Amino acid sequence: MPELVRLYIRNVLIGFAIAVAFTALLLWFDVAGLWHLVTHTAEGPLAVALLVVFNGIVFSGVQFGIAVMRMAEPPGDDSRGKGRVVLAEPVPVLVPVRDRRDR
Repeated sequence: MPELVRLYIRNVLIGFAIAVAFTALLLWFDVAGLWHLVTHTAEGPLAVALLVVFNGIVFSGVQFGIAVMRMAEPPGDDSRGKGRVVLAEPVPVLVPVRDRRDR
């Protein structure tokens, strides 16, 4: 299996684990009365499953994005000009202005 696919699968699993923990904490602390709502309705298990799935999608995407951004090469001391900031001097630009009253 290619390394990038393994990286993606690993980060998706991490993201869904975080989503399960996040949903458990939401229910444990009874945020906005979620525990009561989930335990006293017939659709409670479906709501919990949807919370886990949708939070899993979000957290997996964030986790994979962080992993991809961390793959960047560290800034080095090369002579190609990478990382150099060149400050330019401001140049005045003349703009002709017409008086609107002349119309």
